[in-house]
Amino acid sequence: MKVCFLVPPVSDASHRPAERSAGCTRVVYPMPNLYELTAAAVVRQEGHEVKMKNFTLPARTPQDMRGWLGDDDSDLYCIWGVNLSMEDDIPAVADILRLRPSARIMLLGPAPTFFHKRFLTDPRIFIARGEPEWTLAEWLREADGNPSPDFSGIKGLSYISGNRTVHNPSREPSREFDSLPFPARDLLGDYKYHNPKLKLSPYTTALTSRNCPYRCIYCVPSSLTFARELDYRENHGHKPPISYRSAESVARELKMLHEQGYRAIGFVDDNFIWNEERTLALCKPLREYGFKWGCQARVDAITEPIAKALGESGCMYVDLGIESFNDEILKYIKKGITEADIYRSIELLQKYGVPVKLNVLIGTCPLETRATIRETVRKAKRLKVDQLMINIVSPFPGTELYELAKANGWIEGGEYRPTDVQRESILNYPNLSARDMEKALFRANLAYFFSPAFVRKQIVRFKSFGEFKAALKALKIKLFG
Repeated sequence: MKVCFLVPPVSDASHRPAERSAGCTRVVYPMPNLYELTAAAVVRQEGHEVKMKNFTLPARTPQDMRGWLGDDDSDLYCIWGVNLSMEDDIPAVADILRLRPSARIMLLGPAPTFFHKRFLTDPRIFIARGEPEWTLAEWLREADGNPSPDFSGIKGLSYISGNRTVHNPSREPSREFDSLPFPARDLLGDYKYHNPKLKLSPYTTALTSRNCPYRCIYCVPSSLTFARELDYRENHGHKPPISYRSAESVARELKMLHEQGYRAIGFVDDNFIWNEERTLALCKPLREYGFKWGCQARVDAITEPIAKALGESGCMYVDLGIESFNDEILKYIKKGITEADIYRSIELLQKYGVPVKLNVLIGTCPLETRATIRETVRKAKRLKVDQLMINIVSPFPGTELYELAKANGWIEGGEYRPTDVQRESILNYPNLSARDMEKALFRANLAYFFSPAFVRKQIVRFKSFGEFKAALKALKIKLFG
């Protein structure tokens, strides 16, 4: 079977493409989507012909895609969909159905998992809910060359059979994924990915674990986590288990990436740091192969041995999701940390020369006010961390915040709609409106990114005019879209 992983073009030229890996913003700088690349590697492992066609790199139009579809001969088109990409994906699905009547479509990711009614419009469309790799593999085994396939035994699959929509029982998430092949990065083509926080190329992303056990009421850490949680919560009422790769598996992948010439890696785990033993084991090959790298972590995971290992192994950033410096807000949103924890972790990382990026999230609960926003931004700036990222919370379906917002009438229009958390809000609290949050975000970004301290710190880090131009472009997109 010929399988194509398709990234549709934007249907509205005034919008940037949805970022399909994190899943809640539009693209500032592109990064590889490991989730669909891993699914593609599984398809290849099953013995099928695989390719990828990305109509956003470089940017092309729906007309371009339709012209390409007329000449293409794929049997199955796979699309990884997130909430912000639905406006692009639904028209693309319609184009495939019309122009490739003998082909079928497999939808992956959080948007089709949750908004299945919007996607399941034809018997040729299938959805691999939640964690998709083995659902997709089983579907291929049943569909390939079979004139009368029976999909009823494939867990995690949704489809139309006759006049009814079928949702097969959920697939239990894998507890470990060493058995999965490494992502099929060769399908990405010639595009040179770059992470301005690492400033080195060639750059790629990597993943060593899946999911997060913490109970933050607003949180959707990544698009794969979101898809996993949506499907699992539907049947179990709580988060799915965490899945880990072994340190040996990660070391094998790092060796392969080193041999392929990669120099920089951004780990996209919801939380990269779980404990000292595992973190030190992962830092060893990173140091051995000389990678510059970065990760996401919780502040309460940072210990002195971990901070020291990060500093010695080339870690160029740690993204710390702090959300607020207000202890009452942190308690309300079930963050599980305090203001004191934030200061302690930053002090440890800075002690060992590890650059810190703080992530602040405006509007996580009704305790937020214009005053608490100003105080959080003031305290964040005073710490003189390397970067500060400020976004606005969104009441994602499947989260506790969504249920609270629905019950209390805080959502504009009464129901969730996809928003770019970098600039837009749909939440109106009794003491803080959506427009208040948008204005506070814009002002905070201007004050931070144009402060003399930030400008001085960033200028000395640029090694070329090209790096400066790339950073300036990312800043323009961040502030103005």
